[in-house]
Amino acid sequence: MGSFSDEYDVIIVGGGVMGSSAAHQLAKRGQKTLLLEQFDFLHHRGSSHGESRTIRPTYPEDYYYPMVMESYQLWDQAQAEIGYKVLFNARQLDMSQADDKCLRATISTCQKHGAKHEILDRRGLNDKFSGRIDIPEDWIGLFTENGGVIKPTKAVSMFQTLAFKYGAVLRDNAEVHNIEKDEVKGVVVTTTKGEKFRGKKCVVTAGAWTSKLVKTVSGIELPIQPLETCALYWRIKEGHEAKFSIEGDFPTFASHGGPYVYGTPCLEYPGLIKVAVHGGDPCDPDKRPWKTGHMMDSLKQWIERTFKGMVDSSGPVATQLCMYSWTPDEDFIIDFLGGGFGKDVVVAGGFSGHGFKMSPIIGRILADLVLTGEAEGVEMKYFRIARFEENPKGNFKDFMH
Repeated sequence: MGSFSDEYDVIIVGGGVMGSSAAHQLAKRGQKTLLLEQFDFLHHRGSSHGESRTIRPTYPEDYYYPMVMESYQLWDQAQAEIGYKVLFNARQLDMSQADDKCLRATISTCQKHGAKHEILDRRGLNDKFSGRIDIPEDWIGLFTENGGVIKPTKAVSMFQTLAFKYGAVLRDNAEVHNIEKDEVKGVVVTTTKGEKFRGKKCVVTAGAWTSKLVKTVSGIELPIQPLETCALYWRIKEGHEAKFSIEGDFPTFASHGGPYVYGTPCLEYPGLIKVAVHGGDPCDPDKRPWKTGHMMDSLKQWIERTFKGMVDSSGPVATQLCMYSWTPDEDFIIDFLGGGFGKDVVVAGGFSGHGFKMSPIIGRILADLVLTGEAEGVEMKYFRIARFEENPKGNFKDFMH
């Protein structure tokens, strides 16, 4: 099939949360938008599926704080448009050794942005959470009111539904084989089935497949390493279930240091709490090992100690595999592809296991870049591809050294 199927203002390659959010933003702004997904929509092979993601503005990198806070507003707006909730509010607790550089930088972020927060020692933390959470004597906790749990598959569906409502065309099982500069203007996107679509602009949000696709179409090698990771659910012991529920005011949480542990209160599965290690094992997204459990022994010890025996730490009772797209500095890549494409192709990837919460603002940024060439109110220098030419490790961070 050599003829053009249709012509669009913007073609988005990748129908996960970032592409779907961008499709929502662009269609809402009146752009004729095409969203292409290589697998089924809402599939479980990438990074946008599952039952929960955390949202929190407590970052050691202060430039993420305003992005998360704007995302809260954009989540609210999208929920108002669709008529149902995908974000459930909670409080947030970060904890680590008192001298941990990462936690100290996170406290500095709160101070810089005037975020209301409390620093708690072991006794203060015990009082705050009525004996549900314990930390060692030389640890502290950082408590903030802004946390929350997002339902990811439901959120992707929400963005796709809203994009469709505003006129976007949604096509799944449409794997993109090539993106080429059009002889006249814009780009031509070709699928493995031979379909060709012409677009004035193109956005690549292909998750763990981003580096493969970008190398194929441009020869540029982006330092994005796919990792396979696993979300784990643990049984709360009988009689203690209400203490760990989101209704019982249990927080979303992160424990810095080794390993970096994160989790969410009991919400999606009655009687179970999600606790997992942030990280994973390098993989080829097309040849996954499908292994469960990363640093499992350390995680079991952390659960037993932190939740004072009220959560069964003998092993997880439910698991959910997922992928990260890891960059050397764990910062995003959001930039024009450049080269022969100039500003006609925008790439967004390398979200390093912490991008989902910011998907509404990522969609807004991508729409801005496509339409105006710049993103208002965001420090884009941290997300440029060129940073890796200057330093293969990317952005320098004191707390990582």
